[in-house]
Amino acid sequence: MNLPTIVGVYGGGRMGAGIAHAFLLAGAGVTVVEADPDAVAAARGRVESSLAAAAARGTLAEAPESVAARLTVTTDTSALAAAGLVVEAVPEIAELKATVLGRIEKEAPDAVVATNTSSLSIDGLAAQLTRPGTFLGLHFFNPVPASGLVEIVVGGRTDAAVVAEAQRWVAALDKTAITVTDSPGFASSRLGVAIALEAMRMLEDGVASAEDIDAAMTLGYKHPMGPLRTTDVVGLDVRLAIAEHLAREVGPRFEPPAILRAKIAEGHFGRKTGRGFYTW
Repeated sequence: MNLPTIVGVYGGGRMGAGIAHAFLLAGAGVTVVEADPDAVAAARGRVESSLAAAAARGTLAEAPESVAARLTVTTDTSALAAAGLVVEAVPEIAELKATVLGRIEKEAPDAVVATNTSSLSIDGLAAQLTRPGTFLGLHFFNPVPASGLVEIVVGGRTDAAVVAEAQRWVAALDKTAITVTDSPGFASSRLGVAIALEAMRMLEDGVASAEDIDAAMTLGYKHPMGPLRTTDVVGLDVRLAIAEHLAREVGPRFEPPAILRAKIAEGHFGRKTGRGFYTW
């Protein structure tokens, strides 16, 4: 196995559970850290449900119970001490991520530390760490088990050996790595958000329905999912946060459309709330 024996994941939400699933599937032991006992139970449930679904699809080589036996979910951050890699997967809030990354660095002094951010500056987060050379971005995509891509984001102080190791780890997950330098939105978020925001403007202007705008991309350009449906899956609130960040860093072409703000004000965040650009 070309992976650390133990991989830590800090945060067991949808993304964190998916990341845990991917490393479990590749044979690693995984320790997930969550905030409280209720969150621990919910995180374990997400991973176990994901493994059961993989078994039903025939993509699990072992019984799901055998894979789940390599999973630990806890509130105790000291459980990360044995990890060779820890991936932070908490919400996209810079202050929260900085706090969590500092905690990880303290509890796992020998680990490579990665953030799953989709837009925040790696160098900005690294500035508050004592070992910036062993810190980088590992941007996984939702749903992690089905996605074939991981974006490796290299900070200005990330060691070249750590980047090479991360590339080997991604290959061991049977995924493809793209390696990008730290820049606003990296490659994937910048491109994905640009398309999604234009799709929202088209819907706002009455150019076509959400279904037809998405069909233009799925049938015309072979995208697996249209930009509006993808926004629902990612979360409208997540898209808004990334767009606002890019508007500040890159320019007004990333200014969020009024339709996005309006839907969020109405409590429609996409699939997780049952309504977004679609009804789920």
